[in-house]
Amino acid sequence: MGNLEKYSEKQAQLCIKYGEVDSELYNICGVKRGLRDINGQGVVAGLTNISKITAFKMENGEKIPCDGELLYRGYDIQDLIIGNLGRKNIYEEGAYLLLFGELPNEEQLVEFKKMIADNMTLPTNFTRDVIMKAPDTDIMSSMTKSILTLASYDTKKNDLSVENVLRQSIQLISTFPMLAVYGYHAYNHYKNDESMFIHRPSADLSIAENFLRMLRPDKKFTELEAKVLDVALLLHMEHGGGNNSTFTTRVVTSSGSDTYSAISAAMSSLKGKRHGGANLMVMQMMDDIKENVKDKCDDDEVRAYLTKIVNKEAFDRKGLIYGMGHAVYSLSDPREQVFKSFVEKLANEKGRNEDMYLYSSIERMAPEIIAKERKIYKGVSPNVDFYSGFVYDMMGIPRELFTPLFAVARITGWSAHRIEELVADNKIIRPAYVSLVEKKIMHR
Repeated sequence: MGNLEKYSEKQAQLCIKYGEVDSELYNICGVKRGLRDINGQGVVAGLTNISKITAFKMENGEKIPCDGELLYRGYDIQDLIIGNLGRKNIYEEGAYLLLFGELPNEEQLVEFKKMIADNMTLPTNFTRDVIMKAPDTDIMSSMTKSILTLASYDTKKNDLSVENVLRQSIQLISTFPMLAVYGYHAYNHYKNDESMFIHRPSADLSIAENFLRMLRPDKKFTELEAKVLDVALLLHMEHGGGNNSTFTTRVVTSSGSDTYSAISAAMSSLKGKRHGGANLMVMQMMDDIKENVKDKCDDDEVRAYLTKIVNKEAFDRKGLIYGMGHAVYSLSDPREQVFKSFVEKLANEKGRNEDMYLYSSIERMAPEIIAKERKIYKGVSPNVDFYSGFVYDMMGIPRELFTPLFAVARITGWSAHRIEELVADNKIIRPAYVSLVEKKIMHR
C-alpha cells in the first residue's frame, strides 16, 4: 500500500465524522432527502413537454393508485409499439417524436433514418486510437472517454444554437451503438484474450439491427431478435425529466456547458448501480435462485426461497426482490406490461420456456410475499427491468453491455431534454442547502 493509500485510509474517518448528518435534522429543517418526501414523491424542479408518467389519479380530492401510463409527447408508448408491430424502426420513429415533438410521416421518417445512417461513422482511426487504446472493463467509462474525445473533433463544440446542438445530438444517437459495441470488443480482446472483430454498421439496417450485427462474429440475427431489441430501446428511451441522468443533463445544460460534457455527465450518472444497473441485479438474483431452488417449477419451493430473500436470509441479504416495484409506478409499469408479450415470444424461440415460467412465477408471487413479510400494501408490481436482462441474456448480449445498451436508448431522451432546456432559456439550476455549519473561533 502506497503512502497516499495509507494516508487516505487513516484520514477517511475524519471525512466520515464531519460528513454525517443526523437523519432527524431533515425533518426538523423540512428538507427532502434525495429531493423526495417520505412517500417518495419528488420535488417539482421543472416543466417539460417531452413525456408524462402517470401512476395515480385523483378521485374526490384523494390520490388513488392506478395502472401506470407513460406518454411520449402525448402518445401512449403501448400505442406506439402496438401500432407498429408490422414494421421495424420503432426506435427511430420514437426518436423523431421526442426530438421534434410530432410523429413523422413516411417521408420524414425515411429522411431521418438516412441522417442517422449517414452519421454512423467515427473520425479516422478513432476506433484504434481511442476505443482500442487502454480498453476498460467498465464499458460505460470507455464510452464516456470516447464522448469527451469526440468533442475535440468538433470545431463548433461550444455553439449552443438549437441547430448545432441538434446536429451533435443526431451524431451521438447514431454513434452510441458503435461506441458501446466497439468498447466491449476491445475489452473482450485485450482483457479476456478473445478474438477481435470490428464490423461496420450497415446503412440499410435499424439501430437495433446494427447493434446485433456489430456485436456478433457472424453479423447474423433473427427478425424476432431485432424486433424485441427495437421495442426494448423505445421503452428505455425516455422516462421524464426527474430521473437522475436526465436531471443531470438538464443541470449541466443550464450552466451553459457543451453537449459532450452534458451527455458525459449523464453517462456518469447512469452507470451508478442505483440507476442503470437494475437489470444486472435482477440477473444476479435469478442466478442465485436457480442455484438454490432445485425445481424451478415447484411454486412452493420458489415461494419459500423468495421469502428468505425478503427476510434478508438469502442472496445479498438486503431484503429486496429486484425488479419488483418502482419509485414512481404503483399498480403497474406500462413498459413491463407491453414488453412481456415480446419476452414470451423470444423465450419460445430460444427454448427458454422453463426460465420464462420461473420469471412469471416470481412476478405472480412476489407482491403477495412482500405484502405479507414487509407489511407493504401499496401496489408492488414488476418494472421493465425485471425482464430486460432476461431478454438481453437470451440474445447473447454480454452483461458488460447491459447498462451501455440502456445508454444507447436513453441518449435520445437526454438530447430532447437538453434541447428543451436550451429553448426554455431557464436560469442555471441551483438548489439550496440548509447549512449546519456554526462559526468557530480559531485558537492557536
